[in-house]
Amino acid sequence: MIDPVRLARALIRCPSVTPKDAGALGVLEDALKPLGFSCQRLAFEEDGAARVENLFAQLGHGAPLFCFAGHTDVVPPGDASLWRHDPFGAEIDGGMLYGRGAADMKSAIAAFVAAVERCPAKGAIALLITGDEEGDAVNGTRKVLGWLEDKAIRIGHAIVGEPSSVAFVGDHIKIGRRGSLNFRATVEGTQGHAAAPERALNPIPAMAELVTKLTNLKLDDGSDHFGPSTLAFTSIDVGNPANNVIPAAARAVFNIRFNDRHTPQSLSRLIQKIAADVAMDTACTVRLDASLSGAAFVTEPGPFTALVCRAVRSVTGRTPEFSTGGGTSDARFIKDHCPVAELGLSNATMHKADECVAVADIETLTRIYAALLDAYFANPPQ
Repeated sequence: MIDPVRLARALIRCPSVTPKDAGALGVLEDALKPLGFSCQRLAFEEDGAARVENLFAQLGHGAPLFCFAGHTDVVPPGDASLWRHDPFGAEIDGGMLYGRGAADMKSAIAAFVAAVERCPAKGAIALLITGDEEGDAVNGTRKVLGWLEDKAIRIGHAIVGEPSSVAFVGDHIKIGRRGSLNFRATVEGTQGHAAAPERALNPIPAMAELVTKLTNLKLDDGSDHFGPSTLAFTSIDVGNPANNVIPAAARAVFNIRFNDRHTPQSLSRLIQKIAADVAMDTACTVRLDASLSGAAFVTEPGPFTALVCRAVRSVTGRTPEFSTGGGTSDARFIKDHCPVAELGLSNATMHKADECVAVADIETLTRIYAALLDAYFANPPQ
């Protein structure tokens, strides 16, 4: 039988810092092919982003096609001196498996594979594994989903193995994610001497007004499945090394995490209106550039989410909570193709030094995934 811990360790030992594969997909293929999976490597390098290796593996045919989705790429380990264990050593110490990707999310991928082996196939199962979830998210899951459409391969339901749990495995299931909208603001004035400010048009007070208005902006009070939307500035800069020169421009960056009461378009209109008001008040020019990481979405509770809950409860004896918190994930792309939920290990140490998960939790997650497969094919949700 496949040992999910051993497979997780093999994956962690591949230093697959996004977008590098570093052999991780090969390790996964070696585990999947003996189970009967057909494995298709899909490499994309369009749209000016880095070349990314992806894997689509399928066992069986027909509908419904159940899909486990995830990523083998990881964030950089950062300062190695902050780690007590080699970030790519996959060491086990005190019942904990350490390494970059242990939580996010190589251990969950290993649990996918072990669960399939424990659940003799009663239907079609796929694994969609990307190598750029932690990076540009351009040549990964989105491109694979497009390839599936071209091949007329339709996914029925999907589970993403992101670390969704908090106190114990399966205590939270993510049924949606907030949207993420990034803005770069440039306020332009007229450069001049600090001793004669009346001959210049200082962009800094205008930027301060913009920051104040946006920081005080209340977007909403939340919705049925989401908390209130938030706006946070992450950078303000004038790039001015001289103390006697009024700069010509000031720049800032801010991010909005928004719920399902907004669309990217409605938020952009609101921010543009505030920027226009600041420009009128100050006579400066205010320019905004926006980029969307993903729109808010929710998989409404129903037969599929109930099935996932029952699988968790059958293994842990506890009923999970539905959640929509956290950042973004590739579920934001999958939701356009099928109902999707996220279920994985604890998120307590993801992206941190000494990232780790309990060895026992990997086995628990494997059992949950196996129970989910059994229940899914016994009575596929509509």
